[in-house]
Amino acid sequence: MTGVHADVIVVGAGAAGLSAARWLTRAGVPVLVIEAAERPGGRIGTDLVDGYLVDRGFQVVNTAYPALRALIDLDRLQLRYFDHAVLVRTETGRHRLADPRRHPTGLLSDLTGPYDTVELAHLVRLALRCGYQGVHTLREQPDVPADLVLSAQLGPDVLHSLVEPFLTGVFGAAPLTTSSQVLAMVVRSFVRGRIGVPAAGMTRLVELLAAPLPTGSLHLGVPVESVEGTTVHTADGTLRAGAVVVATDPATAGRLIGGLDVPEQRVLVTTYHTALEAPTDRPVLVLDGTGRTGVANSVVLSNAAPGYAPPGHALIATTAPAEAGLDEPAVRRAAGYLYGVDTADWRHLATVRADPGLVAAPPPQPCLRRPVVVGDGVYVAGDHRDTPSLQGALVSGHRAARAVLTFLGAQPVGGTVAGHG
Repeated sequence: MTGVHADVIVVGAGAAGLSAARWLTRAGVPVLVIEAAERPGGRIGTDLVDGYLVDRGFQVVNTAYPALRALIDLDRLQLRYFDHAVLVRTETGRHRLADPRRHPTGLLSDLTGPYDTVELAHLVRLALRCGYQGVHTLREQPDVPADLVLSAQLGPDVLHSLVEPFLTGVFGAAPLTTSSQVLAMVVRSFVRGRIGVPAAGMTRLVELLAAPLPTGSLHLGVPVESVEGTTVHTADGTLRAGAVVVATDPATAGRLIGGLDVPEQRVLVTTYHTALEAPTDRPVLVLDGTGRTGVANSVVLSNAAPGYAPPGHALIATTAPAEAGLDEPAVRRAAGYLYGVDTADWRHLATVRADPGLVAAPPPQPCLRRPVVVGDGVYVAGDHRDTPSLQGALVSGHRAARAVLTFLGAQPVGGTVAGHG
């Protein structure tokens, strides 16, 4: 590839890089995307293991993400949905709590459980306020540690045994120091959307993002050694462009772009087990409300998407923060405790460490967005520029593409950026 020149080079073929490349391509700008790995997708992907679909960590698609809808037809994902509910393991047993808009008796089913109905009503009111307020209204609120907002509005039982374990699975750690604005945006997306996985695994999402790129524009297995202005040095040679978008994980971006702020990352580990019988018949997220196990959540993926497992088998994914330090036997015991079943006959299929991890988002977040313009024709994209989510990654790619088009004197496409991070 030595001596190759392109209008724009995108370094990294994760969600942010593919988003940037797609928007640039729509504007008629030739793009060269180079990716160090042998596959596109970054953190998003699926492996076939002994007939099971194993995503690279517990990953989901939220139908409320406008940046995703702007790039792909969601119907082509053939999404298989989870219940809009959780099953919480407490000291007194397992208790199902559901979104009352979709399951009108969902909260009533817990009247005999451990939660005060007034506290649950406060939780519903908080969630709906985030869900139906405008983005600009949410962004005008003071940005403080999320636990200050949560503890002021929720009782300790609901906060510690329900909200905290749920958000640990979202942010990779308890939401004590997470930005309240980021929290509000994440809650907003959960309230407004449905959560599911593609029938063929999360790799299908990557395929649909990458498919419209022109033939020959995506090059895999090409590690980038350095970026000097609009010159990119790779193991295969030197490339030059009118502009460069670095769309990698934060640590790699920091190495390639001097002076870039590199946020802390939080790593989640997902352990996959198989069983002949599913420990529950519902596609529902199971939470540890006791805090005993170190696990954030568990879910029977094959209940939502039967194609994730061979016929007559179940696939269970149990996720914990890496800092919990749980080995496979500990995760197996934890899952048995959460579901209330004997897991002795479960088979360990795979353990996936989602590293690079989720980007930490402490307050204050500057308008929920960090700059994508580095200078001298260099731009940066990734969820570390927006909210730590697929939506944030896609939005950052769109923002970077628009900045590049302005720099090159081309006409941006897509109107305003597709939603907020």
